[in-house]
Amino acid sequence: MRILVINGPNLNLLGTREIGIYGKQTIQELEKYIKDWIKCKNVELRFYQFNSEGEIIDCIQSNANWADGIIINPAGYSNTSIAIYDCIKGIDIPTIEVHLSNVFSREEFRKKLVIAGACIGVISGFGFNSYILALEHLITKLR
Repeated sequence: MRILVINGPNLNLLGTREIGIYGKQTIQELEKYIKDWIKCKNVELRFYQFNSEGEIIDCIQSNANWADGIIINPAGYSNTSIAIYDCIKGIDIPTIEVHLSNVFSREEFRKKLVIAGACIGVISGFGFNSYILALEHLITKLR
């Protein structure tokens, strides 16, 4: 089983960006956390982080023949990107949108998740465990 993990804009700033919301852990620590959890699950992962919408789309398309499932944290593109939505709809791979913070308890503009409609689910508000919950679901669904 192969799962693609994509992180969107500004997630490379984890550990220094809005620590009260996102905490002090870095994106490298997030990847290690996920890799440590997945060790005995016979799952291959690929991690990417992009600040550009086009790079996210290129990554999804170029990995479409490789990935059995996708976990995506589109970050700021969650609320705006019809292009990422269309890309996910076009590849027919089970995709879960994740967020570290609870977007529904934050600013009003964050509550409309455009990309979520192309995904099989959304997990929000559990920090690093949002990714683990998404992995658990994909592993169950894909087996």
